[in-house]
Amino acid sequence: MTSSSVAAPLSSLTGVIERITFHSEESGYTVARLNTGNVKQLITVVGSFANIQAGQTLQLQGTWTEHPQYGSQFQVVKYQETKPATLTGIEKYLGSGLIKGIGKVTARRIVNHFGLETLDIIENQIHRLSEVPGIAKKRIAMISRTWDEQKSIKEVMIFLSSHGVSTTYAVKIYKQYGDSAIGSASTRSVIATVKTNPYQLAIDIFGIGFLTADKIAVNVGVSPSSKFRYRAGVLHILDKASEDGHCYLPESQIIPFTKELLTTEEHQAEERAIARKRTAEGNRCYSFRNGHRSTVSQRIR
Repeated sequence: MTSSSVAAPLSSLTGVIERITFHSEESGYTVARLNTGNVKQLITVVGSFANIQAGQTLQLQGTWTEHPQYGSQFQVVKYQETKPATLTGIEKYLGSGLIKGIGKVTARRIVNHFGLETLDIIENQIHRLSEVPGIAKKRIAMISRTWDEQKSIKEVMIFLSSHGVSTTYAVKIYKQYGDSAIGSASTRSVIATVKTNPYQLAIDIFGIGFLTADKIAVNVGVSPSSKFRYRAGVLHILDKASEDGHCYLPESQIIPFTKELLTTEEHQAEERAIARKRTAEGNRCYSFRNGHRSTVSQRIR
């Protein structure tokens, strides 16, 4: 193994997001400035984030890179949000716009009233926000909904990270399955999909192919003989053939190709099971790309 093939060790940073330079709602790709304690020497951080706002306190893991135009940058591989530990940090976090219903003025009032217990009050006794002048029940309900959304994002990111999913893919997964739901329903939707059939990710999310989905499946404990794995394997072989310019593969080729793909040290793929998952007319197995891909996934059972 050459030295160039060895991955660089990850460095760690902890700090407060001072400002967002760029954020893509679609991909989560973000360029931000991080304050690690010296506001005069902000660090540029780059990576994928499910949701990010100025004022958030983050623990980051990643590598240092040198951009030819913008200089030193920290490329984020993993991240985790932590609670701000100071009154100023709590006030900035709440007033950042991350929590709907709380602006800068309201954030100051809340922190002045509850002090360092502010975040625990919102987490466990949110009804007590009515003690703060100017906060009515309707606004408390809005704050509660947004708080739950932020919690669900954190839970999902922690779950995916703990099962070996990179931050980039974790953001894509959350946005695909989580944005359509709110709070705990969102969390259940993402986790259920990944635990039950991670191979669906290869169909639904651009950039996640069979091999990535297969690694995730191993990490979450999906059986190598799962019907979802066999179905995804057939689709993968058909897709590869399509990329090479083929309209179809004969059954005599797709079965051995798929068997080779699905066989591991712990699992010997079964030809009979592969044959049951093909989509065929006679002995031809067809692959449909682009807008017709869903047709294949529905026909392969």
